Amino acid sequence: MNIIYQDEYLIAVDKPEGLLSVPGLGEANQDCVATRLLEINPEVKVVHRLDCYTSGIMVLAVGIEAQRNLSRQFHDRKINKQYIAVVHGVLSEQQGTIDIPMRGDPDDRPRQIVDYQQGKKSTTHWIVISVENNRTRLLLKPVTGRTHQLRIHCKAIGHTIVGDGLYGDDSETEKRMLLHAETIELLHPETGKVLRLKAPCEF
Repeated sequence: MNIIYQDEYLIAVDKPEGLLSVPGLGEANQDCVATRLLEINPEVKVVHRLDCYTSGIMVLAVGIEAQRNLSRQFHDRKINKQYIAVVHGVLSEQQGTIDIPMRGDPDDRPRQIVDYQQGKKSTTHWIVISVENNRTRLLLKPVTGRTHQLRIHCKAIGHTIVGDGLYGDDSETEKRMLLHAETIELLHPETGKVLRLKAPCEF
């Protein structure tokens, strides 16, 4: 797990695919980004998460004040994130916006479902980067940060993310899910200056 930025207020890492962001249930699921960084600095605090099967940039605060600052930025949607995804099929347009409400499925956790009556507002902007072998590489810009939002939104428009074993059907034929958090832009919790960080996509 590479540390791509570090100072006395925050740490940013390039999370590998398959590593949890925070500890899970049971002794076997304690290895994660948070526990690894706590060994380096006991003041590390979680402010957001990446899905286990999503790779890419994850930011953690150092100290309670930085945690409050960054958590407020996430809550107020002042932090901009961009993801790279490879999806099945070819989209009919070059860019668009997905605005589809969703919520958790209480009968099948952690699965999320589309629900136009009780779901929470969820918005994602997308842009086509390239097309090859009936697959499309997308730049995804989530406005909201719902659990599995990008996975659900891609499925909802008929183009599941390659390797998505929960919402697609090709987990046995792909080595990993092709979803990567490539950039994040935030206001530094101490200086207030714009900080833009990048974890290059490896697929």
